[in-house]
Amino acid sequence: MELSSGQARKLQSYIGGSWLEGAGEGVALHDASTGEVVALVDSTGLDFRAVLDYGRRHGETLRRMSFHERALMLKSLGQMLMERKEEFYPLSFATGATRNDGWIDIEGGIGTLLSYASRGRRELPNTHLLLDGDPEPLSRDSSFSAQHVLTPLTGVAIHINAFNFPCWGMLEKLAPTLLAGMPAIVKPASQTAFLTELMVRRIIESGLLPEGALQLICGSVGDLLDHVDGQDVVTFTGSAATGQTLRRHPAILANSVRFSMEADSLNAAVLGPDAGPDSEEFDLFIREVVREMTVKAGQKCTAIRRVMAPRAQCPALIDELRERLGKTTLGNPADEGVRMGPLASLAQREEVRERIRDLSRAAEVVFGDPDNPRLVSGNPQAGAFLNPVLLYCDAPLAADVVHDVEAFGPVATVMPYDSAAEAVDLARRGKGSLVASVFTNDASFARDMALGLAPFHGRVMIGNRLSAKSSTGHGSPLPALVHGGPGRAGGGEELGGMRSVKHYMQRTAIQGAPSLISAITGRWQEGAAAAHGEEHPFRKSLAELRPGDQLITAARQITLEDIEHFAAFTGDTFYAHMDEDAAKANPFFEGRVAHGYMVASFAAGLFVDPAPGPVLANYGLDNLRFLTPVYPGDTLQVRLTCKDVNPRATTDYGEVRWDCQVTNQNGAVVASYDVLTMVARTRSQ
Repeated sequence: MELSSGQARKLQSYIGGSWLEGAGEGVALHDASTGEVVALVDSTGLDFRAVLDYGRRHGETLRRMSFHERALMLKSLGQMLMERKEEFYPLSFATGATRNDGWIDIEGGIGTLLSYASRGRRELPNTHLLLDGDPEPLSRDSSFSAQHVLTPLTGVAIHINAFNFPCWGMLEKLAPTLLAGMPAIVKPASQTAFLTELMVRRIIESGLLPEGALQLICGSVGDLLDHVDGQDVVTFTGSAATGQTLRRHPAILANSVRFSMEADSLNAAVLGPDAGPDSEEFDLFIREVVREMTVKAGQKCTAIRRVMAPRAQCPALIDELRERLGKTTLGNPADEGVRMGPLASLAQREEVRERIRDLSRAAEVVFGDPDNPRLVSGNPQAGAFLNPVLLYCDAPLAADVVHDVEAFGPVATVMPYDSAAEAVDLARRGKGSLVASVFTNDASFARDMALGLAPFHGRVMIGNRLSAKSSTGHGSPLPALVHGGPGRAGGGEELGGMRSVKHYMQRTAIQGAPSLISAITGRWQEGAAAAHGEEHPFRKSLAELRPGDQLITAARQITLEDIEHFAAFTGDTFYAHMDEDAAKANPFFEGRVAHGYMVASFAAGLFVDPAPGPVLANYGLDNLRFLTPVYPGDTLQVRLTCKDVNPRATTDYGEVRWDCQVTNQNGAVVASYDVLTMVARTRSQ
């Protein structure tokens, strides 16, 4: 670590396939605990139009890869970073993060990357486009139809990130971007850019990404946004004021550029009326508030800013919070025994102190002195240290400031409520937040709060004794869950599993003859041509099967003996199968009917080829519907059509989806569903 600006290394940007320095002297970036200079940052003189053009030109390489190939790329990248994780912690300490804080940022970010790698292979097909919903028939004779599809945008995703999570903030956006097939330009916040730069260096050195898939700008983005167009995406995490300025950028408005923002968020935690001081929920609530105030020194977009409790419980709540917060050791995060490190910079500390003064107009400080930090280590003058500060606002319905001002640090305000409706009202006064949590063991209160809070929040977490051991807590964005919020929180949306991948893709409705649409999408649909060969489709390997391969089976008559045998064998003696008079009284039936599952079982008996072969297993049925009753004497026949073939990238087998349609002697469809099978890649397997 460098000790002065004269010795410090200037961070480089990775653009156009090369590491380049800015032409200026650079701005010094300081260790948050010691004030020592860690690095200089500058991007003066870089050609930002060329940066965008380079990403667009090389994006084709990513788009030529299938979803599974890109998912495997993410897996290799995540494994490489996890192997090198210890290299990132020393610089993480310089950002003010403790080891635990750094774990959330470094290993949490890598874990998010690996999660998307796994979900991509599990939930997405091994194709180059995604189908969005079922085909839409547009004519009665099945000669004209439509299919919505999703394809990767051909531009570049520009990710402008915040200072508090220099690794996770990059990786949680990068994972769905690359999985979608879109190259990215990452612009980290300058305060902690030295850690992002190190991680990007290791990513580039690995050679695991195609050239142009990832570029890095350390410093200002200059005129980069002047050159965006309708195929680009811009995401921003940071202050609402900066975000709104970017959202109104002329090029973003003129070209309808997709813009996602995550901004200020006055997240609330609500203690239920049932959660008295002796309850498990009360203790869980205390622990959660303390954790959210002290992890990352409260510098989390999901941290608890407003603490709401029944008025009668506020004195006990404040006393307990004082005691727990008083045990928080503040100091150099690299030192053993330090629980909370400094804020990211001296400027950030002054910003938080100013916001505390704003809050103090309507609330009193009941714990902590923002102007006199108490340390166990570190430099109190040069380090950006601030002890936890707890405030109390006795009349929160009459105090707008506690719902408008966010102190982005270890600061929270306790406020009482007198009814469930008032608690909802108080939480909503945040004008849209990333997350709210409710701690209660009362199902009625939990329901009222969840329904009341949901329109104003991206996530609502219910905490109680039942989930305490497994809950990930109030402040943890998870790869599978949406991260974002309405209104003041920015109106953006990140994560949420495969939902976020689709943010970097274009939804298009393709209309035409079903055969042509099937050829485009790779999935057979009703009305498309079918192929009838002498060989049973189940005898074909994955490499030989084609969508549209079809089998028309022989017919089988259903007898009353079949129905009674199935009832006795399975134990399903529902009256409609066994009692003629009761069945006739049912408005849907004319008499005793066959079991729906018997119809599906008999259909399998008609279409299955029994010999060992490429079909390895049946692993499920999708969209099973029973459409016409089957009576004794009816004759059933099956039309089985290969719907789509999905080879896996790393195995000797893949999934095949079959369209199964069961009809009676009159041609009426009695049942329809998709059969899902595992099929070997070649016949020899």
